[in-house]
Amino acid sequence: MSVRLYVGNLPKEAVERQALQDLFVDAGEGITTKVIKDRKTGKCRGFAFVTVPTDELADEFIEKYNGLDFMESPLKIEKALPRTKGKGKDGEEEGISEDGDSPSPSPEKPARVAPTMARRSSSKKKGRSQGGSTTISTDSEGFQPDPRWAAQLSQLRERLATQPTNS
Repeated sequence: MSVRLYVGNLPKEAVERQALQDLFVDAGEGITTKVIKDRKTGKCRGFAFVTVPTDELADEFIEKYNGLDFMESPLKIEKALPRTKGKGKDGEEEGISEDGDSPSPSPEKPARVAPTMARRSSSKKKGRSQGGSTTISTDSEGFQPDPRWAAQLSQLRERLATQPTNS
């Protein structure tokens, strides 16, 4: 049974599969690599996956290459966890390899919310009501002004009420 390994902390430059393959050439036969790239820019997203034939070879691989400098960055290698995220537009999971594994969560880095998801959730909260239309109430009874300005606002209301209207 083959084992997939997560290779993290890759530089976000043009990292090619062959460069990683050459780095791991002395690890043995049957090792394959897959560099995960951004769909729009084509640059490396900072991680890759390596598949090794056995669990024993995976442990040796982690021991040998974890922390090794590659393009001035120390590699972080660990066993990959199965994917658990939702599907993306194309039926693939967002930012994860097509083979079905994802990097394991890193305790030192908190999970990020995708900017597009943050925008979507905030737009649902702004200005929408269940009836489909937004009404703005001008009743002063339900409105409580800032206590710092309450005295000045009440004086202004009194002045406006006593002022004659030009009709």
